[in-house]
Amino acid sequence: MHRNARSDARGSALQGRVWAGVVAIGIALAVTIVLLIVGSATPGTALRAFFITPITNRYYVGNMLNSMSSLLIAGLGIVVAFRAGLYNLGGEGQIYVSALVGTVAGLGAAGAPGPLGALIVIVAAIATGAVLAGISGALRHYFRSPELITSFLLSAALIPVADYLITGPFNDPERNLLATRTLPESFWLPRLLGPSELNLALIVALVLAVVVYLLLFRTVFGYELRLFGLNNEFARYSGINAGAHTVGALALSGGLHGLTGGLMVLGTYHAAISGFTGGLGWNAIAVALIARLHPLAAIASALVFSYLEAGAKASVLHTEFTFELGTIIQAIIFFFVTATIVIGRRGRER
Repeated sequence: MHRNARSDARGSALQGRVWAGVVAIGIALAVTIVLLIVGSATPGTALRAFFITPITNRYYVGNMLNSMSSLLIAGLGIVVAFRAGLYNLGGEGQIYVSALVGTVAGLGAAGAPGPLGALIVIVAAIATGAVLAGISGALRHYFRSPELITSFLLSAALIPVADYLITGPFNDPERNLLATRTLPESFWLPRLLGPSELNLALIVALVLAVVVYLLLFRTVFGYELRLFGLNNEFARYSGINAGAHTVGALALSGGLHGLTGGLMVLGTYHAAISGFTGGLGWNAIAVALIARLHPLAAIASALVFSYLEAGAKASVLHTEFTFELGTIIQAIIFFFVTATIVIGRRGRER
């Protein structure tokens, strides 16, 4: 009986979290519709461009799914950190710098066979992201420095450095683009839905969502990590190694961000381009929050977010809206998702 009661309670809590996410997205969509109607001289065209255009042909669908793959992997990085009770706000820099390091490593191994070259790019990118986030974990464990601040500051400091390297020492003078040289074509990930940019990264992202779910909910490490996130003092008294879970969780989070950057380079851009992440690290936080930190729910969350992102881009291309529309919509979603979480927590405290 007690077991059934606990199961019902968990089911009710999960249902409540799901509905909170649905309500947040619904409110954001309603506000977006109002913006499209009020801000456009042709509301019908604007609404059609936003909601219908992203799913009208394989090119739009493929690009939307490609964006989803990056959002999903980066979102899983946030899920891991937040489940451990840690806040990794350095995702933007970790993705960007990891992509650059992976690209430079790949260019240095340009003569390697295709699969080996791609592996070099991926390993270099993952290692870079893991080290960058792991530094914040070490500072938190040994010096009690808030990882929320250190991860953000380290990222903010490294992004201009990466910009300088891409536009300066590593810039390709033969291209009319602020980017490094292009990786060998043999390194590129195979396309799945031409002529769109969708590539093998989507399969990797979906598999990773399952792997992270199994890691968090079907292993001792995952149980300890979640327990540490719920109450780190109790976890310490239970014999759980605080340092391993603090540094390890953030390193894993950063590694997933690094993997995101590496796959973007191998599958979509084939070079490190100045500013190419475009706020991806921050959008990943929204994806994780919409999913209520559940790895499998992050699949749907990333798909919804990429659909809204694609709709914003279509509205900009087919109507008179400016490029700020996508940023406004993302901000609205982030605001309402965060608001539902804060309201929910205050309700439980009462």
